[in-house]
Amino acid sequence: MRVPAAEAELVAAQLLERVPAGIEEVGAGPLVELAVYVDDAGERELRASFPGARSEPVAGGWEDRWKEFHRPTRAGGLWIGPPWAERPAGVPSVVVDPGRAFGTGAHPTTRACIDALATLERGSLLDAGCGSGVVGVAAAALGFAPVFAVDVDEVAVEVARATARANGSAVEVSVADVLRDELQSSDVVVANIELRVVEALLARVDVRVAVTSGYLASETPSAAGWQRLDRVEIEGWAADVLAAA
Repeated sequence: MRVPAAEAELVAAQLLERVPAGIEEVGAGPLVELAVYVDDAGERELRASFPGARSEPVAGGWEDRWKEFHRPTRAGGLWIGPPWAERPAGVPSVVVDPGRAFGTGAHPTTRACIDALATLERGSLLDAGCGSGVVGVAAAALGFAPVFAVDVDEVAVEVARATARANGSAVEVSVADVLRDELQSSDVVVANIELRVVEALLARVDVRVAVTSGYLASETPSAAGWQRLDRVEIEGWAADVLAAA
């Protein structure tokens, strides 16, 4: 299915709930193509929710074909990739297994967050809305400590804990609603979530520095009491470094 770029993350999250094995994401610009591999029963189920999707038959071996589209990337001086990819020698790495929670490290907003974190003074960090945990684990690899990660989705928390274990990373992961629950005090908060949630979070979090993303480069968080120090833009998406005024 082809969706506007601004809606791609939300649609991808909906797809992952139904097809946890993985999603192909192709294209940049105004439209993004999202593809999943399912059997006939799965196609009928998806069409009930996504009537505008198109489908075509694929050759045998489709169950593993999605792995070809999860390629390693680099951000903040780190190699980030799936467990089946060969890791380069001498480069700090973060291994993340694509699966039931959004966030493999390849999305521009994830890379932009990690690039921004690499420029900051190290300290304690909260990953608010952690998804697969890749940003929190990357922050730990960059030297932030202690690192806390929260997500309202219990599946995401389970996957984030698995990501931390796979990397030998001391990230403390727990279930929490970033807009309602009390959050761990920290020096830095990173929030790679949609714009309206970022703005609401900034209104209630008590930190000195925030790294925010999950929105297009044409958008900017509107939050009283914060000033922008820096911005990283990748492929039409943005991450901002904000300081409490």
